[in-house]
Amino acid sequence: MKTELTIAERLQRNHLRDLVPYASARRSMSGGGIWLNANEAPFTPSKAPTAADVNRYPPFQSSVLNQAYADYAGVGADRVLSGRGSDEAIELLIRAFCEPQQDRILICPPTYGMYAISAQTHGSETLQVPLQQRGECNWQLDLDGIRDNLTQVKLIFVCSPSNPLGNPLDSADLKALLEQVGGQALVVVDEAYIEFTATNGSQTMGVASWLTAYPQLVVLRTLSKAFGLAALRCGFVLADSSIINVLQKVIAPYPLPQPTIDGAINALQADAIKAMWQLRDDTMAQRQRLLQALAGRSWVQQIFPSVTNFVLLRVTDADALVHQLSADGILIRNQSKQFALANTVRISIGSATEMDQLIARLPA
Repeated sequence: MKTELTIAERLQRNHLRDLVPYASARRSMSGGGIWLNANEAPFTPSKAPTAADVNRYPPFQSSVLNQAYADYAGVGADRVLSGRGSDEAIELLIRAFCEPQQDRILICPPTYGMYAISAQTHGSETLQVPLQQRGECNWQLDLDGIRDNLTQVKLIFVCSPSNPLGNPLDSADLKALLEQVGGQALVVVDEAYIEFTATNGSQTMGVASWLTAYPQLVVLRTLSKAFGLAALRCGFVLADSSIINVLQKVIAPYPLPQPTIDGAINALQADAIKAMWQLRDDTMAQRQRLLQALAGRSWVQQIFPSVTNFVLLRVTDADALVHQLSADGILIRNQSKQFALANTVRISIGSATEMDQLIARLPA
């Protein structure tokens, strides 16, 4: 009896169908007390101050870390892949599912720039279906435009909440997108800023709870934003287990250093998660302070609504504002080269002291 192929098995790159992934020492064997199977030194001549057993390679996938994030996200551990931030996840998806010079990705600008860059470096074409403005400040998916541009598209990347806009995508539109795409492609929802949308620390945020209903859905998460761990470089792919299995064929043998694994596990303990939510609340309060300070300033032409830890502004002269603040030691991001975002700047929300300094140096 012929077994029906999963969506991942049908869409993966042809050369991966029969590829047997590299079986590292940690991936192929576990347990034991005398490890002589990985060409490691028996001990570390120079111990790191806070590290133990740094002469050993870390696990291919830390079951403790993946379970901790699975518990946090409300999914099964078999639906979690951990790696070096969302950027690595984007690369893995393109490498695993797009044939170079043949398959395409689709993005909805203005959006995060690494989707297109990763596709370009891989030799895959990027189709663009811009977000639609539903009212002056509400940018949402163009479902008809996406439907009409799915030829040879394997991956659709959408960012919610949006970077650089700051607003979330409509959940009904995301469901409609999944329905109309069906098994033709994977829909990748980048939720790097999802914690900022949660209410009262709810862990049912975002679309992770939809994974069972939609095997074509992939969710990207990170500890870089609300968790404040950008230097650790730890992110997660949440997806059907068949997709996770394909990604494991192309990920590095030891994708995360042990200090990153340890730091990420620590960040996912109950007391640390509680502290994260408090930091999130403090950030939102500082965002409101900035918005109040910007109100009525003549050089501010538009303030884009944001649920994130940044605010996007349309100003009279973006270059001049960026240079003026830079001269005072304050760095903000010019977004003017993005689609439909001429003369815009993105301001991240910092500490109370940092926001005091920013507000004091903004033009009158």
